Amino acid sequence: MTHPPYFAPHGGLPGQEALHTGRAVFTEAYAVIPRGVMRDIVTSNLPHWRDTRAWIIARPMTGFAETFAQYVMEVAPGGGSDAPEPDPGAQGVIFVAEGAIEIALGEIAHLVEPGGYAYLPPGCGWRLRALGEHPARFHWIRKRYQAVEGIEMPEPFFASETEIAPVAMPGTDGRWATTRFVDPDDLRHDMHVNIVTFQPGGLIPFEETHVMEHGLYVLEGKAVYRLNRDWVEVEAGDFMWLRAFCPQACYAGGPGRFRYLLYKDVNRHPALALPGA
Repeated sequence: MTHPPYFAPHGGLPGQEALHTGRAVFTEAYAVIPRGVMRDIVTSNLPHWRDTRAWIIARPMTGFAETFAQYVMEVAPGGGSDAPEPDPGAQGVIFVAEGAIEIALGEIAHLVEPGGYAYLPPGCGWRLRALGEHPARFHWIRKRYQAVEGIEMPEPFFASETEIAPVAMPGTDGRWATTRFVDPDDLRHDMHVNIVTFQPGGLIPFEETHVMEHGLYVLEGKAVYRLNRDWVEVEAGDFMWLRAFCPQACYAGGPGRFRYLLYKDVNRHPALALPGA
């Protein structure tokens, strides 16, 4: 089966003869973590994970992003975890970029290959193991679930982007489209993890400015992205982290399509400060 290409970091270090020409930036409104800085030296080890390392590219931070953590995981064949999630209130999404993994829920095991997506609600007791002869590389996005009285918690589910038709934005002739794994009107879900695709010449023709936090990991291609007051060149393997209300726009000049994995928090009231805080 042929899968669409998804960039994933492989680590390593540049030679001592290399010049510093990176594009990493951290501002009050956004951050860009380019693929060139995702090296061995910035990986993390995680409790109860075997033969695994992680690039942690987003985490809740006072005064910046608040709602989610995002990892790029690299798990050697046979590695994984029987107790992967330490927070009983956390939900997770896994999206596979390279290799194959098995995610078990109770006695049922699910094969997840490149383009595969898993939604794992709090307390579902999932387990993960890497399959095959090569490391598996996948995104793991974590967010504490915000329960609402009278609304049921979502069930776990598995999907593949290869089986979902992208939905084009109105008036774009298909040049800007979104692959949605969750119905936007399903209020059980308080986060969306989608794939956004721009064909060459596609663009966001206005500065989106809204309440959602964003994490954008570029899976394929390159573009010029508007972040707050700046136009920033980004390519496959780069990660963009936007605060709520950070203006954003995009121009995908080509030559190929431009795609990113998009996290955003949705369907809940903003939390208000406690009295006296």
